[in-house]
Formats: sequence, structure tokens, C-alpha cells
Amino acid sequence: DVQLQASGGGLVQAGGSLRLSCAASGFPFDDYAIGWFRQAPGKEREGVSCRVGSDGITYYADSVKGRFTISSDNAKNTVYLQMNSLKPEDTAVYYCAADRGGCGSFYPGVYYGLDYWGKGTQVTVSS
Repeated sequence: DVQLQASGGGLVQAGGSLRLSCAASGFPFDDYAIGWFRQAPGKEREGVSCRVGSDGITYYADSVKGRFTISSDNAKNTVYLQMNSLKPEDTAVYYCAADRGGCGSFYPGVYYGLDYWGKGTQVTVSS
């Protein structure tokens, strides 16, 4: 069975850090783009970051560039999102997702579907 298990969310003060993890199983990890979306109450879903396993290509939303870093441990089939300098506007449910076709769906206005979704993890940043 395909699984994307997200973890690492929590409550943090503004300026703090969190690291999200997405453990993947059931599909060839290196052949898929894996990344993160987020959705805050009353707001549209936003592609946050993505990385293409075999190419090392990464994508970051403008809102998180310079603060968030995506990485992976291929031996553990896990993708990480290191979130630094967190802001209250980063508060959202963060979802891990994977697609064989690349990171295209993570770009604003380009969503064409994704192969796999994981359950979300809540990130709350207090001011």
C-alpha cells in the first residue's frame, strides 16, 4: 500500500522553527517528486515546496523562500521540510504529496492533480 506519513507539526512562537517529515512507502521514492502543500482556514491550498528525487530540482513558494528548506534521506524514503523564522501566516495544515510527473502541480495556478496525498499535520505559529 502507498503511504505518505507526515509528522512534526506543532505549536511554536513566531520566529521559531519546526521540521516536518514525510515518510513514503509503496512506490519508488527516487522516481517521484515529493513536496508539501498547506491550507489555512478560509484560504486556498498553496504549494509550499517540492523536490524531484533523481534531479535534485527544488521549488519554493515565494512566501517561504529563504526560510524553508526541503531535503531528503533516500535511505529512509523520507522528505523533510525545515521551517525557520516562522510567522503567524505560516499557520496551516501541511500535507505531503507525491507525483510521478514532477513538481508542476505545486506551482501557483498550475495544479493538474497528484498521484498520492498524505494526511495533514497542523502547524500553528503564535504571535
